[in-house]
Amino acid sequence: MSRELLRHEGRGDYIHDTICRSCYSGTPHFRCKDCFGTELYCHTCVVTMHAKTPVHRIQEWTGLYFVPVSLKKLGLRVQLGHPAGEYCLLPQKAVNDDFTLIDSNGIHEIGLDFCGCETAERHTKQLLRATWFPATSTNPRTAATFRILEQYHLLSFESKVSGYEFYHSLVRMTDNTGLRLRKDRYEAFMRIVREWRHLKMLKRAGRGHDPAGVENTGNGECAVLCPACPQPGRNLPDNWEDAPKETRWLYGLFLAIDANFRLKRRMVSKDSADPGLSNGWAYFVEETAYKRYLESHDGTLQQKSTCSSHNAVNMADTKVSQGLAATGVGTIDCARHNMKLPNGVGDLQKGERYTNMDYLFFSALRGHAISTLNISYDIACQWHKHLWERMLVMSPELHLNHAAKFVRFFVPKFHLPAHVFKCQTTFSFNFSKNVGRTDGEAPERGWSNINPVASSTKAMGPGSRRDTLDDHFGDWNWKKSHISPMTGVTLLRKMDEANKESEAHQMVFEELHGVLKPETTETWKIEIEDWEDNPNDSSVTNPFEAKVIPITQAAVRLRLAQLEAAELQQGTDISMHADVSPSIFITSGIDLESEQRRLKVYREKQGRHPTDTQLGTIQRLQNALQRKIDTWRHLQMLYTPAAQLMESGAELPTSDVIESENCQLWLPSALCSKHKHCNERLLATEWDLQHAQAGDALEEIRQSLRLRDYMYTFKRDWIRGQIANTRAQNALSRVESRAMAAADKYRAARAALSDLACVLQKVGWEHRYKVLDKKTDVRGMSVPKRGESEGRRQLSWIWLVEGIGDDEDETVQDSLRIEWCKARARSMRWAEEVELLQEEMRRVSCFLKWHATWWQKKIAAHALATAADNEGLSAYACRQAQLREDLADCFRKKWAGCNAVHSVGSASETTTACEADLDLYLPEILVP
Repeated sequence: MSRELLRHEGRGDYIHDTICRSCYSGTPHFRCKDCFGTELYCHTCVVTMHAKTPVHRIQEWTGLYFVPVSLKKLGLRVQLGHPAGEYCLLPQKAVNDDFTLIDSNGIHEIGLDFCGCETAERHTKQLLRATWFPATSTNPRTAATFRILEQYHLLSFESKVSGYEFYHSLVRMTDNTGLRLRKDRYEAFMRIVREWRHLKMLKRAGRGHDPAGVENTGNGECAVLCPACPQPGRNLPDNWEDAPKETRWLYGLFLAIDANFRLKRRMVSKDSADPGLSNGWAYFVEETAYKRYLESHDGTLQQKSTCSSHNAVNMADTKVSQGLAATGVGTIDCARHNMKLPNGVGDLQKGERYTNMDYLFFSALRGHAISTLNISYDIACQWHKHLWERMLVMSPELHLNHAAKFVRFFVPKFHLPAHVFKCQTTFSFNFSKNVGRTDGEAPERGWSNINPVASSTKAMGPGSRRDTLDDHFGDWNWKKSHISPMTGVTLLRKMDEANKESEAHQMVFEELHGVLKPETTETWKIEIEDWEDNPNDSSVTNPFEAKVIPITQAAVRLRLAQLEAAELQQGTDISMHADVSPSIFITSGIDLESEQRRLKVYREKQGRHPTDTQLGTIQRLQNALQRKIDTWRHLQMLYTPAAQLMESGAELPTSDVIESENCQLWLPSALCSKHKHCNERLLATEWDLQHAQAGDALEEIRQSLRLRDYMYTFKRDWIRGQIANTRAQNALSRVESRAMAAADKYRAARAALSDLACVLQKVGWEHRYKVLDKKTDVRGMSVPKRGESEGRRQLSWIWLVEGIGDDEDETVQDSLRIEWCKARARSMRWAEEVELLQEEMRRVSCFLKWHATWWQKKIAAHALATAADNEGLSAYACRQAQLREDLADCFRKKWAGCNAVHSVGSASETTTACEADLDLYLPEILVP
């Protein structure tokens, strides 16, 4: 293989050729790297053959090896303004006969002649008609082919390669040694790319077809719209506003709000030096009005969070912004399809402030006629407070008639566990009706696509950065909505999954419902329907919250002390010691077990080879613990004499020394496991205390896991640098240790309860206190088991035990009510998802048909001066219309086998409504 590669360094099969194979007269010293084959030709023939391919790379044989040589040097002249093969009578060379052309195979020197005839077009237009894009509008000396611009444009979307990297790959392709110095055309290339991006956006939005011209472009008109979201006049039935309440929710709009702090921008340039080409025409808001609003509210302080310690809220005014013109961007997306909304993106200056996010939210909703809004935001529980009051200080054009709309606020599913428990039910997608399986995490999934661009955009000027991000957001929307596998296959896969899961969860709910009393479930149904119908009414009882007040160890100890006080009054006290009651004796024993566990953990942390200092600390702790145990043993002789028999009969280790943290204390529960007699009152006392300890330990586990999840998210989003990350990791380790210690406490308490239950004949307690597996059960709410997907994830049982009370019947009923409500919610959400997907499929089909009609109307909308220009506009409009029709047909065939096919296209195709609204949405495009 290597020999074949080396063979190409020479003349190969043509080593013995002495005359040109084309003209049979010249000496064959030249070959082309880009033509098929490696034949050798003479000087005259190689120039003649490349009259129409002036960017091919030619090599000349020196007698020893091949060297590159340009076609310009060989005498090739490229004539513009005339058909190929014709020459101009008055040719005009480029300035100083120095013209550089950037193409996919390198950077080339071109011998270029412009047409100098009396009817000749401007030089820039001559270049454009040759599909060469000029770098300047006057006296152009650099151009890039349409081919290389299309290649880089798509490559930047797919690989996120920067213009610098791409250009210098072309430089190295041209000369990988740097010996042949050329003028740097990087800035010229980037200027061309920026104009190319802008013109392609205008063209694809139909702006060139508007008689009023590009200048008449309105805010957001160049954005790619989501075909699956409700678009009045485009994909909704004619009478959608009059739909009954039972089906009106299907026409609701799902929005997701989020911020990205990786898309920052350094303090480079300014708007006056680098203005945007499409200021407000696509996804970014119009900059002047946005900055004016921010300046007028610069002194507004962020209201502190009353929920969890939300970094986005509490640190919005303290985000480090030194050296940065923008700390990131805020965005408004459609929550179900992950597409950016027009005028829903803007720069952030000091973090995720309400001032910024409010403006972006109302800007994205400007002109929307949808009456049902479902808003997802990771700090929605705080942000929605006083939102309408904050709206009133904005420009009237941003005001939303919220009184006439049904607006609900949610927290995305992944972010929800970091909130307090009340938020976890009030703002949950899982528990609210008419939202399907929406999770609200759409923006988070989209960041992985755009984050790689941050390394190149952070050093751009403000206008260039906005144009670049607008372009990438537009491509993201296009891929999500118009590329067949992204839309057709995705919706079909979701529908198949929803049908299966809906049936499965319906069966689960019916099984649970069937074993409960009808009168009980009817009461629960009334409560939950009342809560669902009044989502913004805090006075309505939340059926997903526990009503039974949890009992704690402190409460049990107080109750036992009160019981002993009553026994002293009645003369029935069984205390064997004047100062230590039975409950204090048992409590002290349980506390000693906790100290033993802590000491074991401390020893393990020191490793296998502790230092003398560490060994000294361990010994002091062991001595202190042993003294406490010895004191407690004296009391044990009075209350549980059988423990002494067990202690004396125990086998000693070979060292004859039992370390204090490993010695058996023989509480009453341990005696039960050995079938030793113990006072029933002591057994009952330990049962109460161990029962409470198990509940406290579970709550401690949950608190530690919530804190760990929050700290991990904080570390991921905010912590940068080795020192800060090390400190954060140490803090996470401490929290993890707390959770594991609480797990050990729970397992010890449950083991004691298991032994005591046999003697005291306790039943039903296993429903609340299950066996705890530290590997699979001790995990956060948002952490699935290994192998579980997000959609099928089940919570660890530790999150399903709420309201553990002293009265078993009451607690069980409370837990059953919550589980019944959750099972009902799961069943309903999957059933709603099926309906939503049916509606979205219908909307996609209708939107594409409307868009095809919209393009067809553009065919004759704008008459230009020449037939060629008119044909170009007509051809483009026809092609775009046919593309939408082909997509609609493709989707219909893909969906033909699914259960929702009867709904797709069965509703009004909204043709009349679409035609009526055409004048409200008439994008145009520039044609070069």
